[in-house]
This record gives sequence, C-alpha cells and structure tokens, in this order.
Amino acid sequence: MTTRRDRSAGPGPRPPVALYVHVPFCVSVCPYCDFVVYAGAAARGPRNRVDELLAALRTEVGLRADALDAAFGPPGMPRRPALASVYLGGGTPSLLPADDVAELLDLVGRRFGLAARAEVTIEANPGPDERGDAAALARAGVTRLSLGAQSLDAWELKRLGRRHRPADGGGAVAAAREGRIGSVNVDLIYDVPGGSVSTWMTTLDAALAFEPDHLSLYALTLDDPAAEGLTGTGGDHLPTSAGARRWREAAIPEQDEDRAAAQYHHAVVRLRDDGWRGYEISNWARPGHESRHNLTYWGRRPYEAVGPGAHAFDGVTRRWNAARLDGYVAALTPSAGRSPRLPPGGAETIDAELAAAEAAILGLRLDTGLPVAAATEPPLEAWFGWALAAELLEVTETERIVLTTRGRLLSNELFARLV
Repeated sequence: MTTRRDRSAGPGPRPPVALYVHVPFCVSVCPYCDFVVYAGAAARGPRNRVDELLAALRTEVGLRADALDAAFGPPGMPRRPALASVYLGGGTPSLLPADDVAELLDLVGRRFGLAARAEVTIEANPGPDERGDAAALARAGVTRLSLGAQSLDAWELKRLGRRHRPADGGGAVAAAREGRIGSVNVDLIYDVPGGSVSTWMTTLDAALAFEPDHLSLYALTLDDPAAEGLTGTGGDHLPTSAGARRWREAAIPEQDEDRAAAQYHHAVVRLRDDGWRGYEISNWARPGHESRHNLTYWGRRPYEAVGPGAHAFDGVTRRWNAARLDGYVAALTPSAGRSPRLPPGGAETIDAELAAAEAAILGLRLDTGLPVAAATEPPLEAWFGWALAAELLEVTETERIVLTTRGRLLSNELFARLV
C-alpha cells in the first residue's frame, strides 16, 4: 500500500461505527461524474462483471473484518461496537439483484455486527429499469433509499446526460413507499450549465410534491482529477474520458456563481418556510430523517469501506482503495494457488493540526456548529474576527458558532483559510 503523506498520529485507531460499500456500475456515465464508475457491458449483459465484483467484495469484507477482530475483538465485544449504518453507494448499486444485496448485508452483519435499527442506505437512479425492486430491497434489509434525480426538468436532464425522465423521480419515491422503505432522499443539482433560477424553483417545488424525507442539494462542480494527481495506478479516481472532458470545457462557461448563489438562497428560504431542517450545508431533512451515515463522516467518527475507490478512516489514518477494477478483483480473487490479499491503494496519517482543521470545517458544515470556545483555539482563532465581520459566521443564543447563509455560500473561502 502506498502512502501519500506521512504525519505523526495522535490517539490510537478506533473500530468503525459505519461501513461504506462501493458498487461501481452504471448503465451509462454522466459527463460531469467523477465517481468510480464502469458502464455499459461491465454493468449489464452477458459480459457483465457484477459477479466478480461481488466475489471480491465478500473477500474484502472478510479481510477487513479479520483485521478488526485481531485489533479490537469480535463484534459485540466492549471494544467492538456493532455498525450503526451501512451505505451502498456507486455507481448505481440498485442494479444489483436484491438477493445479492441481502447476501452481502447478511455477511456484513455476521462479520461486523449490525446494531438494532441500523440505517442501511442504497443509492438508485429513478428510471424504472434502474431503481430496483423496493419491496425486495426492504426485505433484504435496506431502510433508506437515496435517489439521484439531479433535476426534474427535461432539458436539464438531457444537458446532464441523465437517462430518466422528470416524472420518474415521483414514481421512484412512490415505489419506495409502496415497498415499505422507511426513508427516502432525493439528490438535486443546481448551477446546471445554461440553467436558470426559475427552472430551479420549479424543480424544487416538484421535488417537494413527491414528499421525500430528505433532500441533498449540490452545486455542480467540474473538477479535473488528473490535474490533482488522483488517477494514477494507485489513485482513487479514474481518468476522465475525452468526451467528458470536451463536455466540461463547454459547460464551465455556462455556469454562473451569482445564479448559483440565488438558487441556493432560494432553497434555504423555501425549505425553511416548509419546515425542513438544513442540518448541513447541502442537506435538509424532515425530523428524524437526517442521514446517520453521513453524520458519521461529518463527526469524524471511524468508518470502514470496501470496493474500488472506497475511502475508510479509523480516527488516525485515512485509507483508500485504488479505483481500477482489474487490480481490485485480481488482488481479492487471485488465480488458483494464490491467497487473496488486500487491494492496492494508499493511506494518509492525520496529525493533530490537520485533525483540528478538519474538525472545525466539518463542525461548521453542520447547523449545530462549534462551541464558542473554538473561537480562541486554532485554527479558527486567526480567522474568527474576519469571518464575523464578513458576516460568514454568527454566534447563536446558545453560544454556538455557526455559518450564516452568506457563510454557507462562501464556505469554501473560509475553509481554505482554516487548512
């Protein structure tokens, strides 16, 4: 395993309270997507690679669990809590047969332990041929569905390279309800190239009419993983295709920061007036439907991860699997006569300074913010006065430091100063 950075560690590693499972298959790849995705014949048809991925995932689950058993004891022991959440992301994990999802979750339960009433999320696309069988997924143990609607406007969906229709979002939410999945999230993207504030307002109203339990609203970002050095042999990203690169070059001039700010501000006001809690910069929930899995990330609690490109964190070290499917499968399901080994990837050990910066940034992403005492401690102390004067931060009546709406809009500028 390669190491990107080597920093002195603080307190020792801790066992995970959550597990992320990456399923890297989609029917097609959207041109803006930077997730680890393999599409087309790899995902469907006679030459699909689903079975070999599942075999490799099962082996990695076992190897990661073996290491935790050795370090903390088996699940249920005092030093080894059961998982509070499992998240099947991708890709489009709803393409997996429900029986395979059930088998994988059963293995996770046996090797990691699953807490009573654990949150188990699966991501899905809204189209009828990609959303999966909600009732079968619920029987398999899924409690939460996250739908990648992204837009509910036909022109925007075509612009983004999405396959589904606007009406499919509502159909997918209704199917989840009928299948007895207890919590439903809808993902939407704003600052779509060539979009408008009025289209965003219509999309948000349409999403609310579906009556989901949770909304994730993300500004479209068009990064270059190769320029960031993330696409090498041990990197956690795949190279961007030539077609996707051309699409991004044409799309970036059609984005607009002022329009994005207006769209985000509208969402803040619209959802607040409708009784939603904006508990994180990009996430709103009805009471009791906050994403427990994502709160693990934002709280810097330890989590395990399996699958190509997946990231894990034990409280001291951040680890990732390389994105290449071939290398992942070859390591975990080698040819006869060779023992499985952990997949290639990398790791970064977090020192106290970086840990403090991460804790401040992640804490400020949440509506609960940070205690007032954080204003006198690194890294916030150097920037607190400036951020307060710039109306990026405010102090609540309960003596918590939180981002203002302006602060949420300009959070990247503040966070860059804290690192």
